[in-house]
Amino acid sequence: MVGIMLTGLFTFILLLMLLAAVSSASSGTTVQKHSILKISLTGTLAERATDNPFAEVFGMEEMQTLGLNEILGAIKAAKDNDNVEGIYIEGGALAADYASAQELREALLDFKGSKKFVIAYGDTYSQSAYYVASAADTLLLNPSGMIDLRGIASEPMFYKDLLDKVGVKMQVFRVGTYKSAVEPFIATEMSEANRRQVTSFCNDIWQHVRQEIAASRKLSAARVNELADGDVLMSAPADLVKSRLVDGLAYIDQVRDRLRALTGEDKVRFARPADLVSETDELTRRADDHIAVYYAEGEIVDRSTTGGFSEESEIVCADLVRDLDELASDDNVRAVVLRVNSPGGSAYASEQMWRAVQQLKKKKPVVVSMGGLAASGGYYLSCGADYIIAEPTTLTGSIGIFGLVPDVSGLLTEKLGLHFDVVKTNEGSDFGAMGRGFNAGESAAMQAYVERGYAQFLQRVADGRKKSTAVVDTMAQGRVWTGAQAVGLGLVDRLGTLDDAVAEAARRAKFDKAVTATYPAGTSWLDRLAKSASGGYMENRLRSQLGIYYRPLRFAYSIQGRDMLQARIPFEPNLR
Repeated sequence: MVGIMLTGLFTFILLLMLLAAVSSASSGTTVQKHSILKISLTGTLAERATDNPFAEVFGMEEMQTLGLNEILGAIKAAKDNDNVEGIYIEGGALAADYASAQELREALLDFKGSKKFVIAYGDTYSQSAYYVASAADTLLLNPSGMIDLRGIASEPMFYKDLLDKVGVKMQVFRVGTYKSAVEPFIATEMSEANRRQVTSFCNDIWQHVRQEIAASRKLSAARVNELADGDVLMSAPADLVKSRLVDGLAYIDQVRDRLRALTGEDKVRFARPADLVSETDELTRRADDHIAVYYAEGEIVDRSTTGGFSEESEIVCADLVRDLDELASDDNVRAVVLRVNSPGGSAYASEQMWRAVQQLKKKKPVVVSMGGLAASGGYYLSCGADYIIAEPTTLTGSIGIFGLVPDVSGLLTEKLGLHFDVVKTNEGSDFGAMGRGFNAGESAAMQAYVERGYAQFLQRVADGRKKSTAVVDTMAQGRVWTGAQAVGLGLVDRLGTLDDAVAEAARRAKFDKAVTATYPAGTSWLDRLAKSASGGYMENRLRSQLGIYYRPLRFAYSIQGRDMLQARIPFEPNLR
C-alpha cells in the first residue's frame, strides 16, 4: 500500500512538472520571421480561451476550447506583424454558434486587406468550419475528404414520455406565447407558435450563411442552396471541385510544399494565436486609460454550479455585480463593453445584474456587444445599456418568464412505494413537500408570481429601449429573434462586431485610443486544479460525446436545484 501511494504521488508530481513545462514553454514563445499564423478549426469555439494543458499534452483536440477573443486578436496582430506571412486554416469538426463563426469570418476578410495569403485545408469540414474557411483565398480538401453543407436544422429533445415512465410531472407556469423552454417537459413535439419562430430564425440565419459563402466562392446564393439540398457530405471530392465549393484537392505534404513556396523558406514555421496575443500583455495595460471589455458568457445563475476544472461557462450574479461595481469605481476605465453570450437563466439574478448595469452607466458609457446568444436573461442584462450591437445571426429577444417545478410524488409513491404524512400549523406550511404537487391555490400564486416577473421584464425593456410596455409586449411573448430581425424591431441599435462596439464605446467616452483590457481576469489551470481534483475530465468527455445534446440534458439533470423563476430560452437551440 505504501508503495502504491508513493508511486501515485511520484506520478502526480511528474505530471504537474510536465504541465508546468508545457505552460511555461508556450508563454515564452516569440514569432519568428516568415511565420504563418495557424488557426485550427477543431473543438468548441467559446468567447474566451480556456487554458487546458491536458488536452494539449494528450492530444484530445475535441476537448479543446478555442477562444474567439484570442483568435480575433491574433488575426488583427498578424495583419500588422511583418514576421507573419499569412494565415493557414486547418479545417475540422468545429462546434460554434453562427454569430461567432461570422465574426471570425469577418476578421479573416479584413485580414485579406493586407494582401497576405489565407489558405484553408482540411480532411473534413463541419458546416461551421466550412463557413469560416470559405473566406480563404484558396480552399483545399484532402482527396478522400468530406464537406458538411446541408443548411440549418433545429432538433430539440423532448423528455415528457420519459418523465411519465418514471412518474415525474413538471408543473409549468409561464407568460408568453413563444416561451418554449418548458415544452420539452410537457410535450412530445414543438407547438405551432414555437415552430413558427424556429422556422423564422433558422431561415434568417441560413440566408446570411449561404449569401456569404456564395460571395466568397463566386457562386449564386441559389446555387449554394441547391448544393445544400443535394448530398454534399457524400459527394466525391472531385465533384466538390467541379461545383467550386473547393479550389482543389491535395495531401498534407502538398499543402506544406505550397506553404514553403509562399514563404520562400525551406521550413514551415507556424505561429499559434497565443503566440501573437497573450493575456499578460493585456493585463499590463490596465495602469493606463482603456476601454474595459467584460465577458459575460454562459447560463445566468445565482451561484456557481460547475466544478473548478469545468470548462462550462456561467454568469454568476454576485461576481458580475461586484465586477461592474469595481469597473464603475476604476478611474482608468473610460467606458465598458459588455460582451454578452448567454441563453439566460435565473430571473432574480438577471434583475440584479440589470441594476448593476444601471449603476455603472451613471458613471461611464456602457455598450453591449452580443455574441451567438443574448436572449431572455441575456437580453434582460443587455436592455438597459446605452447602446446595443449584434451580429446578424445572433439569437436574441425571448422576452418572457417561466417557472418549472418538478413534482416527483408519482415517482416516490407509485414507483418506489414511499408514503408521506404531514402535521402542519398553517395551510401552506408544507409548500413544496416531496409527497405532493401544488394545489390550486399554490398554482395560482405561482402563476401570479411569474406574471409579475414578466411585467417587470417588460418595464425594464421599455425603459431601456424607450418604448411603451404595450409595444414591447407585441415583440416579446418569449419570441426569439435574430440580430438582423431585432434591429428592425428596435431591440438592437445596429449590426456589427465586437470591434464596432469598442469603437462606439470610445466615441461615447470621447476617448481617441483603441486600448482595451479584458475582464474578468481568467483563472489558470493550476487554480482550477486546486479547486477541483475530479469530475472535470468526465464532464468534458460527456460534452464532446453528446455534442448539441449536452446542455439540454445537463439542464434537465440540474433543474431541481435551480431558481423557480427562469428567464431563458431552451438552453441549446440545437442548430446544426
